Amino acid sequence: MSVFVFVAVLMAALMHAGWNAVVKVGLDRTSTLLLLVLSQILLSVVLLPFFPLPAFTAWPWLLASSAIHTLYKLLLMQAYRHGDLSQVYPLARGTAPLIVAVISLLILGENFTPLKTLAIVCIGLGVCLMSLRGGAAGRMPPKAFAFALGTALCTASYTLVDGLGARVSGSPSGYIFVTSIIDGLFTCAVVFFMRGPQAFAAVAPAWRSGFAAGAMALVSYWVVIWAFTQAPIALVAALRETSVLFAILIAAFFIKERVGAGRIMAAGVIALGVVLMRL
Repeated sequence: MSVFVFVAVLMAALMHAGWNAVVKVGLDRTSTLLLLVLSQILLSVVLLPFFPLPAFTAWPWLLASSAIHTLYKLLLMQAYRHGDLSQVYPLARGTAPLIVAVISLLILGENFTPLKTLAIVCIGLGVCLMSLRGGAAGRMPPKAFAFALGTALCTASYTLVDGLGARVSGSPSGYIFVTSIIDGLFTCAVVFFMRGPQAFAAVAPAWRSGFAAGAMALVSYWVVIWAFTQAPIALVAALRETSVLFAILIAAFFIKERVGAGRIMAAGVIALGVVLMRL
């Protein structure tokens, strides 16, 4: 992984943490999700004409990615319904790069040096450690744990699908915009089925914060999709999860949330993984 790709993915991780902070608009999670995808659909429609369309061979990957992304969001909402954000999010994100690394090694034939393997493990385990703190309900409920692991499997799946799809698309930019439009339409259809047309009117007052968060989310994954074509998928996937480290820093220094010793230790493990990836 070149220095430029390394820094770009770190910036994408920072934006991923940033949109999670910006998205505090006072809406429930389903409405927040709808606001994000509406923003991403709009931005993708505006930007897509300026980039080549993905090759026809990439369309099976596009459709698979869109379906997995939609399932990921549904599972994540269920996980949040049964567990705390501070428990669910790190577990859902932290196990994904470990799954991607194993599949990349066994199936895709990507090889890693012992140092890079240790870096992936450090980042994944460091992220997972952040979910061990008891939330408001104490120990993580079994249903929340199950849905969080299901979410992690979806994260690993769409990471691999998007990594391979972007490589055959001939246009990583076109790939991310088309995927965002299809995935967004899938998600809108699910929300419409769940809540009806009033769900769309309910998000209108928060459109400014939602648009800012949606823009950061889209640009963040746009960089990651491009990085998949420049470096091993597993390394990009692991480095992307440093977003959890940035989220903790934002929470501590800007939102003024309390960060305990356990999370500081977990953040140190993630930081060690980032350092090892550049050695």
